[in-house]
Amino acid sequence: MTAVDLPPGYPRQWEADVVLRDGSVAHIRPITPADAEAVHRFHAGQSEESIYMRFFAPLRRLSDRDVERFTNVDYTDRVALVATVRGQIIGIGRYDRITPTSAEVAFNIADSYQGKGIGSVLLEHLAVIAWESGVEEFTAEVLPQNAKMISVFSEAGYEVTRRFEDGVVSLRFDIQPTERSEAVRLSREHRAESVSMRSVLFPDSIAVVGASRRSDSIGHHILANILAAGFTGSVHAVNREALEVLGLPAHTRVSEISDHVDLAVVAVPAQEVPEVVADCAEAGVRTLLVVSAGFAESGEEGAELQADLLTTARENGMRVLGPNSFGVINTDETVKLNASLAPQMPPPGRLGLFAQSGALGIAVLASATRRGLGISVFASAGNRVDVSGNDFMQYWIDDDNTDTVGLYLESMGNPRKFSRIARRLATIKPVIVVKSGVSTYGVPPGHRARTSRVRPEAFDAMLRQAGVIRVENVHQMFDVAQLVTNQPLPGGNRVAVVGNSDALGALTAEACVSWGLEVSHGPVSLPSDAKGEEFAQALATAFADPEVDSVLTCFIPPLVTLDEDVATAVRDAALKSEKPCLATFLGMRGVVERLSGRTDDGRDEVVPAYSMPEDAVRALAAATRYAEWRSRDHGVPVHPAGIDLEAAERLVERVLHEAPDGRRLTEDEVRELLGAYGIDVWASVSVTSADEAVAAADTLGYPVVVKSVAPLVRHSPGMSGIRVDLRTPDQLRDAYAALNDRLAPLAANTFVVQRMATPGVSCVLRSEEDPLFGPVVSFSIAGPPTELLGDIGHRIPPLTDVDVSDLISSVKAAPMLHGHRGAAPVNRAALADLVARVSVLADNLPEIARLTLNPVNAQPAGVDVLGAEVTVAPAPQRKDQGRRSLT
Repeated sequence: MTAVDLPPGYPRQWEADVVLRDGSVAHIRPITPADAEAVHRFHAGQSEESIYMRFFAPLRRLSDRDVERFTNVDYTDRVALVATVRGQIIGIGRYDRITPTSAEVAFNIADSYQGKGIGSVLLEHLAVIAWESGVEEFTAEVLPQNAKMISVFSEAGYEVTRRFEDGVVSLRFDIQPTERSEAVRLSREHRAESVSMRSVLFPDSIAVVGASRRSDSIGHHILANILAAGFTGSVHAVNREALEVLGLPAHTRVSEISDHVDLAVVAVPAQEVPEVVADCAEAGVRTLLVVSAGFAESGEEGAELQADLLTTARENGMRVLGPNSFGVINTDETVKLNASLAPQMPPPGRLGLFAQSGALGIAVLASATRRGLGISVFASAGNRVDVSGNDFMQYWIDDDNTDTVGLYLESMGNPRKFSRIARRLATIKPVIVVKSGVSTYGVPPGHRARTSRVRPEAFDAMLRQAGVIRVENVHQMFDVAQLVTNQPLPGGNRVAVVGNSDALGALTAEACVSWGLEVSHGPVSLPSDAKGEEFAQALATAFADPEVDSVLTCFIPPLVTLDEDVATAVRDAALKSEKPCLATFLGMRGVVERLSGRTDDGRDEVVPAYSMPEDAVRALAAATRYAEWRSRDHGVPVHPAGIDLEAAERLVERVLHEAPDGRRLTEDEVRELLGAYGIDVWASVSVTSADEAVAAADTLGYPVVVKSVAPLVRHSPGMSGIRVDLRTPDQLRDAYAALNDRLAPLAANTFVVQRMATPGVSCVLRSEEDPLFGPVVSFSIAGPPTELLGDIGHRIPPLTDVDVSDLISSVKAAPMLHGHRGAAPVNRAALADLVARVSVLADNLPEIARLTLNPVNAQPAGVDVLGAEVTVAPAPQRKDQGRRSLT
């Protein structure tokens, strides 16, 4: 539907592609008058029972007048959404406002699509739309026998009240988002997106489109790899010019295959892909794996092809992995899938890997094989037009075959959703991330992603907040993976160091200290001619030490003892303990086999080996920090009392009505906005003379400060632009005159008078609406830590109380808050409450482009907000904004 066909006021931002309960995709959009004929067809295809359930009457045909009323809405008081697949309406949801805060809601789902969660999705989207327009309550009238529709409301997480009257059940429920309704939404999203990955990873049948007889073609390689891996399902070759390929009969089109195809691997030139995708849609293919290149990474023409690929796939209910994908591998014995360019199937194991780049996929798999790390699932998203790492993380949450997840990310399309899913996954399995290009947030050609304005440290903060292990390269990712996949997690940061070299032991111990680990045992250095039994005894003593949480072993090639004896001693000692063990063997080879064994309870366990102690220590430090995060209390979402969201929204709406492009708020508007969130901003009075300064002080009350607000000196180190603790008019006049004489030549004599605050620690609290991350909240200590050193902490709302505390503690200057050099500690609870209020404000109001509280005076009795600036702008369309959507 083109923009010309859309009615006035059509809210395009309501459009969304969603994953249904069975893993297929449907398109949600507002209804339009052009849908009249489609509504007639939809109604005609319904059973008599469904029609009666919806209209309480046997209406075999809707009148043209009724359809016109249904399809002509104002998108404000009368709202209707349709769910479509292949251009056909499969569900309709609508609400009609009854009062300013109440609306009646109704649904009609196609018989053939009932049970796929369409009603739940439509309710979810309608509730968000209604809430944003001021509706607080939905009502509905349902026949008692319509159990399916009653369950849509009752299972959505809302508190539903029922009343039976005149043969009809009247339902009523508040639609304000609650923790329970949000949990239901996220649970449904997780299940649907996890299921959608099964058609990628566990297809019953595969068609390789472009399966050439030429051995140097991509299609030939992929088909050969699928067959060589022993895929347990059916395989079909699609080639217009051949009768058979690699012993399989060749079909000219996917739609000619009699078998239903779950996964179509597309390996044809980019210009031919649209025709192939259309044919796959006709054949009812569930998922496309597009390995073809020549899309958005190649220029504008390719970008158009990529956009058309996504549109066609989404309209026809298909998921897309790629284009420009290296492929997908699943080592599960029930499927044995190698639909990739990897010539050999990696050994099965417990590590799930995701990489965007195809070329990098080769390196990742090769590195895993060299390390002896088995793989459960490997996937390459290529240009990431649809399926992303978020989808695979949803799958890995429930996958019993995967214990550790490794992600190589070149770009990120939806960080808020990534953070939310990664946090859930990290609570049960280690998640290791390599992210390239964070210094500039450069996005590789072909990737759909918004540009970020915030500092790269915000990305690191997001990963820490989610419990993700961040590493710098693939080498480090596998260093960590081989530890957390094969060994227990550390119970603390205390380390024993055991080896056969004083120099190597000292080097290992120094590395531990530099990474924040405590060497509580050793370093123990055995003689170079020590026997295997002596190594075993030293290791047993280290493992038995109650002050030890992890054991690091480091050996140089001994002159007498055999390599195998040392490896066996390490393995046997580790198998008897629940503490993790890491081994460094300089110059030794073939120790991996000797370091593998089985515990008494039947678990296979490997002591990871490293060529240098620094690599082992870095991996252990990462695992230790992760274990600490996983075992700690992650807190509860912050909900500060005394917030008037409606008052804040009215203010923002008023300002944007006056200034559609946005503007900086006046001082009174800032006080009004922040006051709605329980934040009191101290008054300051602009003055241009000593007399005005005295008059302001008489109003505010002594003692006062007079300070310059000129950018040149504002918040600069020292006291060059401020005089404090002025208690009399004469002191104030003298201070004003002195400042004016000094700053007038610099055009910095712009002054305000403010009441004197109790001495404390000056802090800076900011929030910024970022195109990529959404709201980002930052905290720092004012002055040199912020201005010169960049000592600034960041977090991504929504925050828990633990997140708030971590943010405050994350800056290096945080000890200044806790009584540095004999000063009284600040009121940490009051400071945390202020941070929580700013985070909720930033999360609630995307129109707040920038907010700065500077200075925030943290002192023993509380916090004083002495200065504030706020800029509002039209709200960007956030991703992950409270309703399910593939973005």
